[in-house]
Amino acid sequence: MSWGTELWDQFDNLEKHTQWGIDVLEKYIKFVKERTEIEISYAKQLRNLSKKYQPKKNSKEEEEYKYTSCKAFLATLNEMNDYAGQHEVISENMTCQITAELARYVQELKQERKSHFHEGRKAQQHIETCWKQLEASKRRFERDCKEADRAQQYFEKMDADINVTKADVEKARSQAQLRHQMAEESKGEYSSILQKFNHEQHEHYYTHIPNIFQKIQDMEERRIVRLGESMKTFSEIDRQVIPIIGKCLDGITKAAESIDQQNDSQLVIEAFKSGFEPPGDIDFEDFTQPMKRTVSESSLSNSRGDGKSEPKFGGKSKGKLWPFIKKNKLSLKLGAGPEDFSNLPPEQRRKKLQQKVDELNKDIQKEMDQRDALTKMKDVYIKNPQMGDPASVDHRLAELGQNMEKLRLEVQKFEGWLAEVEGRLPMRTEQTRRQSGLYETQNTSAVNNCAQDRESSPDGSYTEDQSQESEMKVPATDFDDEFDDEEPLPTIGTCKALYTFEGQNEGTISVTEGEMLYVIEEDKGDGWTRIRRNEDEEGYVPTSYVEVYLDKNAKDVSQITSENL
Repeated sequence: MSWGTELWDQFDNLEKHTQWGIDVLEKYIKFVKERTEIEISYAKQLRNLSKKYQPKKNSKEEEEYKYTSCKAFLATLNEMNDYAGQHEVISENMTCQITAELARYVQELKQERKSHFHEGRKAQQHIETCWKQLEASKRRFERDCKEADRAQQYFEKMDADINVTKADVEKARSQAQLRHQMAEESKGEYSSILQKFNHEQHEHYYTHIPNIFQKIQDMEERRIVRLGESMKTFSEIDRQVIPIIGKCLDGITKAAESIDQQNDSQLVIEAFKSGFEPPGDIDFEDFTQPMKRTVSESSLSNSRGDGKSEPKFGGKSKGKLWPFIKKNKLSLKLGAGPEDFSNLPPEQRRKKLQQKVDELNKDIQKEMDQRDALTKMKDVYIKNPQMGDPASVDHRLAELGQNMEKLRLEVQKFEGWLAEVEGRLPMRTEQTRRQSGLYETQNTSAVNNCAQDRESSPDGSYTEDQSQESEMKVPATDFDDEFDDEEPLPTIGTCKALYTFEGQNEGTISVTEGEMLYVIEEDKGDGWTRIRRNEDEEGYVPTSYVEVYLDKNAKDVSQITSENL
């Protein structure tokens, strides 16, 4: 199967066909180029999508990624970023291995095609020239033959005419002979040119054209093979990244399988656990008892309180839940927090203190690393004075020493607070909470400051009003006036201060170690006991700071004073 033998007369069609083949190759190049642009655009969109949902640094979102579900989502984002990278690899490989290579090949193919068809046209022009020479020789031979015939006929006519002179006859004879001689010469020339043309024509159609067409055929077949190889490369480039894409998808699957709902639930507990115990049962308050008392059994202060006890108790039932709401609200709004995190519940305070200790230890380690590096530098300077002055680093070493000493003191301070918290987390029973009042496992520091910046009520409730915290003012209510104007409560027992307590917050009272005071409201489960020093001075103290002696008969102030003091 050869174009030279089968298509010897289809030069123009072959020229059109080969041009069509180059157009197909250029069309495929354009197709691959657009595919690479799509891959690049897709990879860019995937990367932007992954970046969009990445947690922002130093934000609340970053803290959420401690949960396994959020970690799995973050791993998915990272895998999608790698997945996008593989599409960039596809685009790059297709550009280098297909688009660029085929573009160069098309230029070479165009040059080769141009050369082959130029050679074919040259062969065609040569055979056409030979044909024209043959035609000219043939016409000349034909003309000479006709001239020789006419000259012969004229001679014969002159020879037969008796009236013509002998000289005229000889002239006609010589003319006829000349014409015959010219015809013979034209015949020989025509014969020679014909033989030459036949040889050239044979060479043209059986040698030159087949060779040229064979070259064109080879060129076209190479183009087809090259196009097929490019298509194969096209698929191989995709196939090469499939294992890596598979690993990305496996990573997403592994991240999904790593989600642990139990662990996330535990993290929620650690994040929001306050460390407080639920409030205990509320004792029954018998409001009919003051009515049964006689005047002789009541003290002056109690008799004064009895006259207003019933209506005031009604108001107190709602008012006593928030004895120091005003200052707590204001302090929360101002955003001020104590250094020892005593405004937090015990468990949260312990976590914050531990975090602070870890941060300080890291800072100390950094300072130590700098000190060690400067010390080595100083030793080098001592051994090689030409490299530097050893005294130049002394000032910096002194600064590092001071910094480390400050950090160590900070660590000791926070470790002390942490030890208090870890040693006094609440582990109380209702019996010890109601009778002894001495909570050995209660975090003294945490309970002491719980009233400072949190809304902790004597009945054990604990709230944070987000909507009110965003405001800078606390509107006055009837509740505040009712609480401020309320008559003193009757005493229900006495207590002895086990430790000194500085009541610096509104609603608290300061006590000194060993001081005896009156109890007017026992601990309701929140770790606070309400006491009175005199008629004008009363407030809350941590229950763990006092030892309570309750009077079961709820005697008045004068009886308690005479019997227990």
